[in-house]
Amino acid sequence: MRKCVIFDLDGTLTQSEEGIWNGVRYAARKLGFPEPDTETLHKFIGPPLGYSFREFMGMDEAMAETATTTYREYYNAGGLFENRVYPGVRRLLRTLRQEGWYIGVATGKPQKTSERVIAHFGLDRFIEKICGPTADHRADKIDLIRNALPEGWNAETDEIWMVGDRKFDVEGAIGAGVKSIGVGYGYGSEEELRTSGCTHYCATVQDVIDFLCPGAAAPVGAFLSIEGLDGSGKGTQIRLLTDVIDRYGFELQLTREPGGCPISEKLRDIILDKNNAEMDDVTEALLYAASRAQHVREVIRPAVAAGRVLLCDRFVDSSVAYQGGGRQLGVQRVLDINAPAVDGTMPMATVYLDVDHETSMARRAAATELDRLELAGDSFHARTEAGYRELIQRDPARFIVVDATRTPEEIGREIAEKVIARLMEAE
Repeated sequence: MRKCVIFDLDGTLTQSEEGIWNGVRYAARKLGFPEPDTETLHKFIGPPLGYSFREFMGMDEAMAETATTTYREYYNAGGLFENRVYPGVRRLLRTLRQEGWYIGVATGKPQKTSERVIAHFGLDRFIEKICGPTADHRADKIDLIRNALPEGWNAETDEIWMVGDRKFDVEGAIGAGVKSIGVGYGYGSEEELRTSGCTHYCATVQDVIDFLCPGAAAPVGAFLSIEGLDGSGKGTQIRLLTDVIDRYGFELQLTREPGGCPISEKLRDIILDKNNAEMDDVTEALLYAASRAQHVREVIRPAVAAGRVLLCDRFVDSSVAYQGGGRQLGVQRVLDINAPAVDGTMPMATVYLDVDHETSMARRAAATELDRLELAGDSFHARTEAGYRELIQRDPARFIVVDATRTPEEIGREIAEKVIARLMEAE
């Protein structure tokens, strides 16, 4: 039996209230209406805009039409990207694709706008057909669902599901003669969906995966790392990148080195303790490798196997730069020490925040108390910088080198663009 699933967009694939609510507020202000409260704004997710302005803000037909036009001034200029793919949705779409499902979208959002949103977040690679109202044809949900189906498919001979978060999706599915899944993570309620007659109810995205693709293996995730000299701005950029990765719907897990799991965190305390000033350079390198061996097996590999994006604050490159370069053990020697710890597990992409050691250490010294490695002299940090540059020359395809002397926002935008592109290429 051929298998087809049609999704609603807002509240099912994307968490779109930020841009929609800002657009509604904009229209209300421009037209002299009181700004709607949160309860009213919630009601705008799902129904057609004209209906919402009439039913929830008391506008007549003409004013609702004007409000819709005003709303779109804001929304089409950029509000449509004030949006967030639900966690797990990318994994759901990837799993459906690998299991042979046809995927479509039937939404009350205008078709061109829907196409822009879906393309912006890179979901178009999974979706065969997008159906929404156009300027020439304001189809209802029943027609949209029927139009989203592959030609020649029907519910009598094929398995077809409509997935949505509101009663309009369920009612449309019933009218189109297909089965429906009501989802509880969107803007409707379980009561609304069940009362409307949904065939099946799923509280979470994982429930949808388990129902439509029982026993399917999770698509493999991705391993990313971020590197730079102390004071290069890693903490700020990790915070900015975390929000962007989440906005695109990748399921993110953060970790760090040394550390990341209980055993490795204990080794971290030993390595960075200022009281351990007599620690031999080889001992230090071996402790880093031991911490990494546990981290790789307990945290990194399981996260990637579960389909998550694991972002690690430092990885083996730090050992090579700091111990191989800074401690003068040699780049290749430290790589050899870490070979059994890493055992082939390397990041698909590594962001390197490029700033010279003088600037980075001046920033770091002005921030907080320095640890044992940060207290090493200028020549140590100069050699560490040189160690990083040697690594980048050895493996330029893996590294995303970013000028870290600019504003945090400028740096963040470049990192986000390049990292998201790498993640999408890997899907």
